[in-house]
Amino acid sequence: MDTNTAPAWTLRLADLRDLETIVELRAAVMRPDLERLGRYDEHRVRQRLRDAYVPAHTSVVEADGVFAGCVALRPREGGGLWLEHFYLSPALQGRGLGSAVLRALLARTDAEGTTVRLNVLQGSAARRLYERHGFVLEDEDPVDVFMVRAPRT
Repeated sequence: MDTNTAPAWTLRLADLRDLETIVELRAAVMRPDLERLGRYDEHRVRQRLRDAYVPAHTSVVEADGVFAGCVALRPREGGGLWLEHFYLSPALQGRGLGSAVLRALLARTDAEGTTVRLNVLQGSAARRLYERHGFVLEDEDPVDVFMVRAPRT
């Protein structure tokens, strides 16, 4: 696999068998930011995903036919969607895969005329990815940055 470009990728609907693989990816990906914020808890980082996991709203990212990450788009109370649980294997980060997946998801939400919201940890490099794709600051607190993106026509 070329380490400088995004691999060939697909999305498939997640199922219950994917849960623990996603849980472990989340723990690995979020650990540096949670530790930096003094909020890392070995159990809690896993349990929060287990408690929130809805396979019908979650897609698995496969790159070159192998599990590479996940992303969820769930209905938001009050309208629109929440983009959450967007995690990619650290070995694949920085190669354009996240941008490619995000572009595909946002093309779909734009076509539906749907506003998308998300939150990202303060100081996370992921914030720059979201800003490049049109998300803007909506609110923030000491831990989270809440962002929104109106549909583009």
